[in-house]
Amino acid sequence: MSPAELFSLPFMQRALLAAVFTGLAAPAVGTYLVQRRLALMGDGIGHVAVTGVAIGLLTGTSPTWTAVVVAVLGAILIEVIRERGHTNGDVALALLFYGGLAGGVLVTGLAGQSAAGLQQYLFGSITTISPGDVLVTIGLAALVVVVCVGLAPQLFAVSQDQEFARVAGLNVRLYNVMVAVLAAVSVTVAMRTVGLLLVSALMVIPVATSQQLTRSFRTTLGTAMLLGTLASVGGLVIAAFASYRATVAPGPTIVLLSLAGFVVTWPIGLWLRRRARLKEPFPGLDPIEHEVTDEHPHDHGPDCGHAAVPHGDHVDYVHDGHRHAPHGRHYDEH
Repeated sequence: MSPAELFSLPFMQRALLAAVFTGLAAPAVGTYLVQRRLALMGDGIGHVAVTGVAIGLLTGTSPTWTAVVVAVLGAILIEVIRERGHTNGDVALALLFYGGLAGGVLVTGLAGQSAAGLQQYLFGSITTISPGDVLVTIGLAALVVVVCVGLAPQLFAVSQDQEFARVAGLNVRLYNVMVAVLAAVSVTVAMRTVGLLLVSALMVIPVATSQQLTRSFRTTLGTAMLLGTLASVGGLVIAAFASYRATVAPGPTIVLLSLAGFVVTWPIGLWLRRRARLKEPFPGLDPIEHEVTDEHPHDHGPDCGHAAVPHGDHVDYVHDGHRHAPHGRHYDEH
């Protein structure tokens, strides 16, 4: 089958649309999770969403919407545990990991189905996505992208330094919950593309790859969204053509393609950072200014009792939080 014939198939067109929007949304919210050092939060929410899918199977309703509701509740719960509880963030994530997956398998059994029925949600099944699921994916992904890009200054400030954001007048709790809810929505958006067990990879790996090549936050955000889209579409197309010779699942192919991108850019990032250090060894330090003063309450010397610091062709003496250097009849202070 030629590429033109493959892309003319309705199921392939639906899969490409889902891949594009998933590739845009997952790295967008993943950028903020990486900034907050919560890269595995998407994985924890994905495990909770398994219970949501199982509830959908039990009640006969759409597993996508039940997964959205349960994932959002789980994301809010983890924020409450992190903020008010005495439990560390990684312990709260572990609770979600085990509780969510165990609950999903248990409820699936109550629905009269085996755990194998969850496989298309655990590892993705983008080529079987229905037109209704495509519309839901596009709508939710567009919402995530608009909020992540439109509120980038506020979300970045809260993710980078919460004390500074609080002093600046931002509602830190509201924005923290917002990031958690966006992560939950992204997980369910990517559920049919890469699966609940692999969704965290699409949220984190494009961001890590982008950080190898960029230095500013906005550039990292934009590049991560571009890389996520290329990996999603590229992995889907590679899996489609490879399926003529073997059984190749799109979800794992998308993740492995993302990892390949990181492996390629990692040495480039090392070279770029080394080049930047050589060009500007101490970018954050301003030149030390010397201030000349004529008066000083006491004389400095080897027996004055203050710490002596060799400085060029003379010696500075440290006291009261600054350094004095006797130069002839005056002192330099710095």
